[in-house]
Amino acid sequence: METAGQTRAQACGQLPVEHGDFVREVIDRVGDKWTLLVIANLRDGPRRYSQLQQLVPGISQRMLTLTLRQLKDDGLVTRTAYAEVPPRVEYALTSLGASLLDTATALIDWATANHAAIRDNRLKRPSGRA
Repeated sequence: METAGQTRAQACGQLPVEHGDFVREVIDRVGDKWTLLVIANLRDGPRRYSQLQQLVPGISQRMLTLTLRQLKDDGLVTRTAYAEVPPRVEYALTSLGASLLDTATALIDWATANHAAIRDNRLKRPSGRA
């Protein structure tokens, strides 16, 4: 049992300081605008690359490819290639990726509900101020 003098330093509630760098890296990855939109668009099941490109407004081929690769590397998405002519590849959420759905959806819903107010506040900003 730790005494008051032995308490480990912690940042952001229960996050041990020694894990801070990696946790920030994970938050940076999952908080990326493309990641949230891709995760949200996989909620109803596997999707083909072309479907995701149509469903995620404004994403380039390069960014979709990079985002899917990173999500696969982090274990949030699976990539399944089918030996068909023409070849078919589908992306789906893993259980780890599905555990992010509520958070991703909540952030997207919040942004959708509040975009007009935020835009209005930005327009009120004095010119010349960053």
